[in-house]
Amino acid sequence: MEIAIYQIDAFASQVFSGNPAAVCPLAEWLEDGILQSIAEANNLSETAFFVVKQNLVELRWFTPNSEVDLCGHATLAAAHVLFQHLNYSRPAIRFQTRSGELVVEKTGDAYTLNFPASMPTPVAPPPALIEGLGVTPKAVYCAFDYIVELEDEASVKSLEPNLTAWKQLDKRGVVVTAPGLNVDFVSRCFFPRLDVDEDPVTGSAHCEIAPLWSKVLQKQTLQAKQCSKRGGKMTCIVESERVTLIGHAVDYMKGTITLE
Repeated sequence: MEIAIYQIDAFASQVFSGNPAAVCPLAEWLEDGILQSIAEANNLSETAFFVVKQNLVELRWFTPNSEVDLCGHATLAAAHVLFQHLNYSRPAIRFQTRSGELVVEKTGDAYTLNFPASMPTPVAPPPALIEGLGVTPKAVYCAFDYIVELEDEASVKSLEPNLTAWKQLDKRGVVVTAPGLNVDFVSRCFFPRLDVDEDPVTGSAHCEIAPLWSKVLQKQTLQAKQCSKRGGKMTCIVESERVTLIGHAVDYMKGTITLE
């Protein structure tokens, strides 16, 4: 059996930036164990698998050790493969996922993703969070990740967390954020429980932090930057219970997986 595989840099306008994701189009679903083994062998933060079924596309995401409920950059990468390489003819892709229907449209050279919003609520930080953080947070919130607000962009960039402590947390990961100097807000994202120490650019995390900063800044449209080593930028539009993410994607590699 041969499976096409693409590696796409998502939320990027040039290679070696943004967040790399593997994308594997399938004619039909394979056993979960095979999907997980492919994701483990790829050793990227996410591998996306999809099956096209008439008016919709079934989409799943795997880290090197587990399937996840939502992934923004791998959804963007999957849409890029469909539009750019597989001649997808409809104006919008309706992905069916574990997080419900996700719609991606292509406008010029950018992609628009419509995701469910999750408004963080203030919480008392658990001891493991503070132990791993090593600095005093301005505020701590919780959605599907712990969200730590720091004083400024420099504090986010210089943070050196103890990731071993964060493996004990009961949420997916930790998102550290602050107001930006040249953008509305910046962030870094850590997911040690998923064997992803620091994710380069995390679309799903912006479904939590964009609503937070929209409320703080009283703005509906926000410019965001993730301050990882590779880095990436996106536009976030917060509307009621949805968040629209706008970003770019570029090809890095195309190949074939051979399974005997």
